[in-house]
Amino acid sequence: MTRFVYVPGENAPVGVAGFHGPPDEAGMVEVGYRIDPKQRRKGYARQALETLLAVARAHPDVRVVRATISPDNVASRSLVKGYGFEDVGEQWDDEDGLEIIFEVGVDAGPPTSGAR
Repeated sequence: MTRFVYVPGENAPVGVAGFHGPPDEAGMVEVGYRIDPKQRRKGYARQALETLLAVARAHPDVRVVRATISPDNVASRSLVKGYGFEDVGEQWDDEDGLEIIFEVGVDAGPPTSGAR
């Protein structure tokens, strides 16, 4: 369920983004995105997150969108907070280590003007 992130004018994908799976029984989907380090700070993660949120909001079974982020990934934590995600706990991932769990309801609406 992961797709390449393509940008006009670039000869190769700038990253990947997608959902970790279909909505669970509570209507939660988890999003994930990763932008090539050489392509960061250009708004590509923001575009990927906006696209994922739009897809989630259009799906009738989705109620909540989740993102799990490493505590030291300040840029990604700031990005999701700008879209209304709230810190709801933490978890240990065998591959990525400690992660903070962020969630937002699909009815949260568009980001505030400070998100851009």
